[in-house]
Amino acid sequence: MHRKPKILVIRFSSIGDIILTTPIIRCLKLQLNAEVDFLTKSKYKEILLSDIYLSNIFTLSQNTKETIGCLKSQKYDFVVDLQNNFRSLRIRLALGVKSYTYIKSSFKRYLLIYFGINLLHDHIVDRYFNAIKRLGVFNDGKGINYLVSTNVDVKFKIDQDYICWCIGGSHENKKLSAYQILHVVEKLNLPVVFIGGDKERLITNKIIKNTNSKHIYDFCGKNSIQESAYLLQKSKLVLTNDTGMMHLASAFDNPIISFWGCTKPSLGFQPYIAKQFENIISPLSNRPCSKHGKYCRIQDNGCVKAIDSQVIYEKIVKLLK
Repeated sequence: MHRKPKILVIRFSSIGDIILTTPIIRCLKLQLNAEVDFLTKSKYKEILLSDIYLSNIFTLSQNTKETIGCLKSQKYDFVVDLQNNFRSLRIRLALGVKSYTYIKSSFKRYLLIYFGINLLHDHIVDRYFNAIKRLGVFNDGKGINYLVSTNVDVKFKIDQDYICWCIGGSHENKKLSAYQILHVVEKLNLPVVFIGGDKERLITNKIIKNTNSKHIYDFCGKNSIQESAYLLQKSKLVLTNDTGMMHLASAFDNPIISFWGCTKPSLGFQPYIAKQFENIISPLSNRPCSKHGKYCRIQDNGCVKAIDSQVIYEKIVKLLK
């Protein structure tokens, strides 16, 4: 009897990109009856701990040779490289087995950002699947998978209707302002739960200080990935910037409203196979300002801040009906 094929999937970062690999992991496991391992950075390991389709999760050590030595002992049959950078290339070459690599659409992305010519007509997940089509693996269309633990305690009454608002972002230019958010929450009758990192507490502090609303709950910098996922899963509606939490939210059934400025859905990173979602795009530009939203070519603080709060409120009302 032949043993199950052993496959190593490589994706080092970041939260959203790793979450978007979960359909690949599932399809490799189920369609090839394979043992699937994953290599990532240590700070992102938590994201994958609940993935039932993974056998092992390995993390990069500071010494790449040490990492390679550990991986060689696993005797992989294939490597699926969804990172495609110099470090992942070095690991692939050192392992010396057949590899399947995600091809970055750098030139097409350049045309879109700098000239507004859009030749990107698919999602990043579909591009990941293109890397493994020669293995006979196909997209099962089931979207993102993320298993939320039943033992999560978020110190919030989740058996009520509430809105989860993910106010974080990898760059300031991707975030709505405290002013925009404030003018929405003041009109809402539902509790609003804020999710983000420690630095987002600067925004939430401004909002809480300047509102009379008694229905705001600030969890920024206080939650693990599992705890944030639990709040997202149980919410009535998710509001989110272009961030990793947006992709996590797409694993669940609740509707999503996402906000776009320096990055745009046309880059291929909108919520993936979410059952119901609305993209609210800055009225200042139809094309992205930069690859990751670090730079804005229109205004210093990011063109996402030109989105009208009234437009956001009306979308919320629409999706809550």
